Amino acid sequence: MIKTLIIDDEPLAAGIVREFLADFPQFELAAVCQNGFQGLKAIQEHEPDLIFLDVQMPKITGFEMLELLDDPPAVIFTTAFDQYALKAFDTMAIDYLLKPFSLDRFSRAIEKFLAQQGSGIENVQKFSELAEKRNRLVVRVKNEIKIIPTHEVSFFEAEDDYIAIHALTGKYLKKMTMRSLEEALDPAKFVRVHRSYLINLNEITKIEPYERDNYLVMLRGGKKVPVSKTGYSRLRQVLGL
Repeated sequence: MIKTLIIDDEPLAAGIVREFLADFPQFELAAVCQNGFQGLKAIQEHEPDLIFLDVQMPKITGFEMLELLDDPPAVIFTTAFDQYALKAFDTMAIDYLLKPFSLDRFSRAIEKFLAQQGSGIENVQKFSELAEKRNRLVVRVKNEIKIIPTHEVSFFEAEDDYIAIHALTGKYLKKMTMRSLEEALDPAKFVRVHRSYLINLNEITKIEPYERDNYLVMLRGGKKVPVSKTGYSRLRQVLGL
């Protein structure tokens, strides 16, 4: 049996997926969840092979929920919003179903899953990082989940396989690369000034020379961040210096 979950805050939409899924006896529906927090708990409990996931949900989005999983299952997105890159979804996730969808369209999504058997799993998080410019980040803090608005972040710092998020409320660690973070943030608000640092432009109070071809950026709160030669060129371009 192929174990599945439905994660959708709309009971009618979840009911339609459940009804359509009944036509495929090889699939076992383990649970129906109404938000991302319930979805996280159900995924840990049931370890599904496939989830039907809404994008826009209260508290945390479907993208943000996936980011909190070290090994996400295969995903078929179900959403009423078409502003996301449909073609990218079709290639990087198993499939993307735009509500309202028919049984025929649902069946084709199931066929793609059976044909691919998880080949899209590794790409789900990659697409979630590129789908839209982020205005918040989701991190685990022990057994809790914390949402950090990006405007509250002073700077990001690379720490081995993690990114240290230095925010108003403290320091948090998130497992991702600096490159993927840079691509996901708004370049008009955040600039990578060094191999290991990415800063919030609104936090800059002063730029001063340091060593040959290198500079230091003073941020609000007194933190000094090193700026490489390449980073300084980026900074000047964005600031119009």
